[in-house]
Amino acid sequence: MHNKNITTVKRQSGNIILVGMMGSGKTTVGRLLAKHLGKTFIDSDEEILKRTGVTIQHIFDVEGEVGFRQREAGIVQELLQRNDIVLATGGGAILDKHNRSMMRENGTVVYLKSGVHDLWQRTRHDRSRPLLQTTDPRAKLHELFEQRNPLYTEMADIVIHTGKQNVQVLLSALQRKLNSSQSTTQALKNVQTLKVGLAERSYPIHIGTELLSRMELILPFIPHKRVAIVTNTTVEPLYMVQLSKLLESNGVKVVSIILPDGEQYKNFETLNLIYDALLTHRCERNTPLIALGGGVIGDMTGYAAATYLRGVPFIQIPTTLLSQVDSSVGGKTGINHPLGKNMIGAFYQPQLVLADITTLNTLPDQELRAGLAEVIKYGLIRDLPFLEWLEANMEKLLARDAGALQYAIVRSCENKAEVVGNDERESGERALLNLGHTFGHAIENGMGYGVWLHGEAVAAGTIMAADLSQRLGWISEQDVIRIRQLFERAGLPVVAPNLGADQYLQLMGLDKKVIDGQIRFILLKALGQAVISSAVPVDLLRQTLEACSEKH
Repeated sequence: MHNKNITTVKRQSGNIILVGMMGSGKTTVGRLLAKHLGKTFIDSDEEILKRTGVTIQHIFDVEGEVGFRQREAGIVQELLQRNDIVLATGGGAILDKHNRSMMRENGTVVYLKSGVHDLWQRTRHDRSRPLLQTTDPRAKLHELFEQRNPLYTEMADIVIHTGKQNVQVLLSALQRKLNSSQSTTQALKNVQTLKVGLAERSYPIHIGTELLSRMELILPFIPHKRVAIVTNTTVEPLYMVQLSKLLESNGVKVVSIILPDGEQYKNFETLNLIYDALLTHRCERNTPLIALGGGVIGDMTGYAAATYLRGVPFIQIPTTLLSQVDSSVGGKTGINHPLGKNMIGAFYQPQLVLADITTLNTLPDQELRAGLAEVIKYGLIRDLPFLEWLEANMEKLLARDAGALQYAIVRSCENKAEVVGNDERESGERALLNLGHTFGHAIENGMGYGVWLHGEAVAAGTIMAADLSQRLGWISEQDVIRIRQLFERAGLPVVAPNLGADQYLQLMGLDKKVIDGQIRFILLKALGQAVISSAVPVDLLRQTLEACSEKH
């Protein structure tokens, strides 16, 4: 059976392969899809009929199911050598392991999924289905579904629930998912480069696999052959040695600065360790700092770069999902204060962001899930199609499918780069990127920095923001349920710790977004549309804080 932790390498055939039970609509959908895309439609059952000159029922009668499956496998595997076809396969074609392998390697596999009841309604009067010619055809259909559904699901790139939808609606949904799937496949093949547009301070974001070894991407930003790399005790044994050796082999002298790991160390005492090392090694204004690590390392290294000698060059090499999709992009740098998170810092843009997806292979599951909170955020605040893509692909992301991860990182960075380009210093639109953060920062501070991961606190905070949005009459209860279910599928907390409404209000009053003594909340007018609001009745806010917190 196909292991979804391993990304299948597909040849560029342009093929779309429809799989699913008898009666799921493969032929109908396939014909329309091929016509719309300008591809050739082929039905494997019709191809067998054309080549043998006899019905499938006759082949079953003479050769049995084993004989039919052999004929079917030969034809399916031959057809998959072609390009730009839409192939509707027989319901049992996936039983052959060679067929499954050929399908995965030679096209995008689409599972048209229907429930047994709907399948029975469509096939009960059809006498051309050999396997249903039994005394209890409905029971047989259920048996076949139980046998085949796991195989269809396991190998599918896309699953479309046919149900009772209009075929045109179904076709439109399939085309949207195909576009996303093709973007995912393309993302896997290439390094993708985005640009944060800030005039003369614009910079590239490179996203791809095995980028740490791509010195041609880094060396142009180290013109004087000297660099200081800041990392932590966790990342240092994983990637510091590799990066240092590659740089040194290209004539670059490396100053290594190793910090303790954890949000609780994002403070002035730890920041001073960076200054101490830079001064001890007499690093000059032309010595870039490289942040090699997650969001804490990126924030502190960026702030050190902004303030050491009144500003030195700065390169981000984020190694966590959260930092790759959020904190490494946009130039927010800083440290925490006991009274508030990120209250001391500066806007200071990097010269380069290098997001190597390979580094996520060593990321603990808890931190991968925490990063997904920031990914989901982009869909909620401004990109509804991306939210729908996440709902369809969450399991691939959790399984660390490289193509899905790259697509999600690229899409997230596209959203953030556009916002930052429009509003670098958070005077307006950029504040929308803080959905869930006002509540989330209160959780982090109230529980003690490092007890909750940032992404975990943002997840619980986003549920609070959604609940408050519903209480204001902006989104529906079903919308809140939909948001909660997506965070639950990502393995993230959806209930906040019970700090008490008064403590929450006190902690949120210390947030950076407070203006004229009023807390500014980022809320949802609709899924995919966030707004900034200060006009929140205190009674509704207290109701949200109580409803979304743990009950004692």
